Amino acid sequence: MHDVLARELAPRVKPRNVLLLQGLVGPFFWQVGKALRAEGYGVFKVNFNGGDALFWKFSPGGIFYTGTIADWPAALGAIIARHGITDVLLFGDCRPVHRAAIAVCRELRIAVHVFDEGYIRPDWVTFELGGVNGHSQLPRDPRYYLANARLLPPTPPHHPVPSSFRRRALEAVLYDLANLATRWHFPHWHNHRPWSAWTEAMSWLRRLAGRRAATARTEACLQQLAGTPYFLFPLQLDSDAQIRFHSSFTGMADAIRLAIASFAAHAPADVTLLLKEHPLDNGLRDWRALAAQLAAEHGVADRVRYVESGDIAIIVRAARGLVTINSTTGTLALAGGVPVITLGHAVYDIPGITFQDGLDRFWAAPGAPDVEIFEAFRRVLVARCLIPGGFFSDAGMDLVVRGVVARMRAHCPVAFSASSLEERLGVPAWS
Repeated sequence: MHDVLARELAPRVKPRNVLLLQGLVGPFFWQVGKALRAEGYGVFKVNFNGGDALFWKFSPGGIFYTGTIADWPAALGAIIARHGITDVLLFGDCRPVHRAAIAVCRELRIAVHVFDEGYIRPDWVTFELGGVNGHSQLPRDPRYYLANARLLPPTPPHHPVPSSFRRRALEAVLYDLANLATRWHFPHWHNHRPWSAWTEAMSWLRRLAGRRAATARTEACLQQLAGTPYFLFPLQLDSDAQIRFHSSFTGMADAIRLAIASFAAHAPADVTLLLKEHPLDNGLRDWRALAAQLAAEHGVADRVRYVESGDIAIIVRAARGLVTINSTTGTLALAGGVPVITLGHAVYDIPGITFQDGLDRFWAAPGAPDVEIFEAFRRVLVARCLIPGGFFSDAGMDLVVRGVVARMRAHCPVAFSASSLEERLGVPAWS
């Protein structure tokens, strides 16, 4: 009977051919491709610029795309047909080339697996089928998580992994240099970020030169706040797709204006609003100056503070509540029982977990997250779309790559249904 089943299955299991589009800057997609190739997958990679090609390291299956964004959907369709692609992997689903690719894959019924920074941090990576963040298929109904968490095994122990900012910076510099050197070969390539590599590099140099003074300002501010109640507003990157695509704001300036105006009008007089700069902010916008200006205009200059650095976990833990657009710092706060309100679309913005009654009311009575619902949500999230590890160390990347291989193996599309096979064989398919 098993021989009959094997013969019936053999021609019907669809060969797995994977197409990688743009990954995070660095060798991560090269590592993923190498691991999947060792598992027997056909592996192909579209390189849109010299940086992509550099980190693909001349591995087999590399495809140069030098056309326009308008011609990209047709070109992708041809690549999928030529190589029999069954799965597409990409990092971030809001880049122009990825938005177009997802539309093509949806029409052709090709599975799209999306990477992103982890919904829960640190030391997790998001790997979700279909889309992430505001495009995630995760429901917002707490009953779903309570019911499904009961069916899952206990979450395995989670361990921190090393991460190197220096490595991240070096890989970004190499990527940009490779792009500049090969610009002639990719004339239509445009970075999804709004600034040129040169502009960002100069701004980062200014930030690094002022790091010592910024650290001293942060330490002095946090010492003054010790033991006093404050709400935390961790800023996100102004160019982040989370803001541009998954909120009603045009950028961080709009969100800062809203938060400070609401705080001034509705927060108790004895609390402070603390804004924290994103650790990867390039410094092209002076958020400190904007916050000071707005606080003065609203008469709360003595109650709005700003820090550029500091351990986010410690700062969150001491906060009375956290205001965010949709940052993953929200899940860090929730894990510590700190009340959270989101101003945009976030996968964790679920009744019982986050505050649902508006920002103006949050300041006076933020409530507390429901521990049972959050733990159920976290368990489902880990099982469905999180992989332990990180992108910026060999140890972290190795964990993620092994997790990707396991998830891809678990999601194995085949060209038959169990019921139809039972009918053809006249026996239960898995007996």
